[in-house]
Amino acid sequence: MKDEFYRGREWGSFGDFKRDLEEYIAHWNTRRRQVRLKGLTPEEFRDRALAA
Repeated sequence: MKDEFYRGREWGSFGDFKRDLEEYIAHWNTRRRQVRLKGLTPEEFRDRALAA
């Protein structure tokens, strides 16, 4: 877990924190562009690999 998720943020309830954490994890694992994937997101990379 990166501290960029926590830095400067506060949540009013555990439910709010949990929702934001799940959204952050989904972004990190599927929608984040990566240099090692030549600028693709993991989803785009998997889709291209499966299409080949």
